[in-house]
Amino acid sequence: MRISAAVSGALAVLLLVLVAVGWPPLLSLDRDVAEALHRSALAEPGFTHLNRILSDWVWDPWTMRALAAVAVGWLWWRRERLLALWVAVTSLLTVGFQQGLKAAVDRPRPLWPDPVDSADYSAFPSGHVMTATVTCGLLLWVLALHWREGRRGWGTLAGVAVLSVVGVGWTRVYLGVHWPSDVVGGWLFGWACVALAIVTYRAAVERGQGAGPGPGSGSRMEDKR
Repeated sequence: MRISAAVSGALAVLLLVLVAVGWPPLLSLDRDVAEALHRSALAEPGFTHLNRILSDWVWDPWTMRALAAVAVGWLWWRRERLLALWVAVTSLLTVGFQQGLKAAVDRPRPLWPDPVDSADYSAFPSGHVMTATVTCGLLLWVLALHWREGRRGWGTLAGVAVLSVVGVGWTRVYLGVHWPSDVVGGWLFGWACVALAIVTYRAAVERGQGAGPGPGSGSRMEDKR
């Protein structure tokens, strides 16, 4: 997990630099993909409406934050206070980090004469994508710590999480409110935050700074390293 955190973080920073300096090949690719998808969105109003529902309701950041809050409440109820705090703090810090990145880069969103959707604030990284990546990553991690051996349904839950993370990225570009590299940045920075949270939590437990996730979960966490 340390390697995953380092690699995703390094790639995210590299992409951030390329966006900030306006690397021509990246900007050209962004423009080509965005224009092609915008033409499709104009030609398929029904599909565009479906994308708006998915983006603005199903995978909206507030929906994701509500799911994270439910997980925090459940962990607190189980008296797994350290893990609950880790999920809550990671989610909150991610919001601040994301907004700081947006303000620092201040990248304009795509502008269309005939938009199919609208969004405010700066473009990089995508807030929808970063929030979904962090929330789904944290929820899968929490579930993995508590999943019983041989219990069915893990593959389905993991598939739903991956579909949500990939799907929200698609909707943001398809609706013309983000460049493709904004979405990739959201994925990279989001996963880096999740990986860092897992690494630091494990380190805290190992140092004896708090209780583990509960009876039987400690060994499961060790097995998943």
